[in-house]
Amino acid sequence: MDFRKRQNISLDIVLFGFNGEQLYVLLSKRYLNLYNEEFPVINDWKLVGKHVLKSERLDATAKRIFRTLGCNHPPFFHQFRTFGNPKRINKHKDVLWSESKQDDPQTLTVGYYALTYIPDFETSGVNIHYAGAEVDGHADAIAIESIKNPEYVWFPIDKLPPEKDFAFDHEFIIKEAYQYIKEKFTVAPYVYHLLPAKFTLNSLLTAYECVFGTKIDNRNFRKKIISKVYIARLDEKVSLPNSKKPANLYMFSQDIYDRMLTDKPRNIL
Repeated sequence: MDFRKRQNISLDIVLFGFNGEQLYVLLSKRYLNLYNEEFPVINDWKLVGKHVLKSERLDATAKRIFRTLGCNHPPFFHQFRTFGNPKRINKHKDVLWSESKQDDPQTLTVGYYALTYIPDFETSGVNIHYAGAEVDGHADAIAIESIKNPEYVWFPIDKLPPEKDFAFDHEFIIKEAYQYIKEKFTVAPYVYHLLPAKFTLNSLLTAYECVFGTKIDNRNFRKKIISKVYIARLDEKVSLPNSKKPANLYMFSQDIYDRMLTDKPRNIL
């Protein structure tokens, strides 16, 4: 196997995670120290990604990226588009970064998106923090500054860092991936990758509302979901906070859904 990297082809993953309440995107800290360890010349955020090796298929690169996160069982992921604007690396800090890595200044990147239920996203040897209330008790994304050298952080999709604090065109890639999954979620059952194997209808509703950024009528939603033959109601219930009645648990059946597929995409909602 040729372990040399392709200097002009990288692969970046927009990893969307859902924790039952909010939709997040995983970002990685980008540091570059040239003169003084205490004062990095580059200190911003980027997507998780790597350059593609010369003898490596793209999906193999994606799996290798997840292994760097300590994740030996990658979540659902898929390629959605490529980004090859010859001016995508034109900011001084990005040129400096590319030169320090001996990368081609006109590198194109292959964009992947991935979906996971955060509590089930198993990593080993890597600390992943939250930007927000779950970081040192603070209520906003600035709280991440209280962590010394954070390497990976879950940012709420609506509270991402400002554009100037992103590497390359990674903010644009996130926006494109977000729009892509919103379109996909209306015609394919990808939302279930954001949920545990057994879920409540409330958690499914919340996941849809977080993805589309809008409120959905609870009663009509339940009627539509329960009518789907690929949604199985289980003989199990779970207690919920602030609720006197336990909630029914459901499961999504990929086998039944696959048997229902036709050449024409069906509306999921």
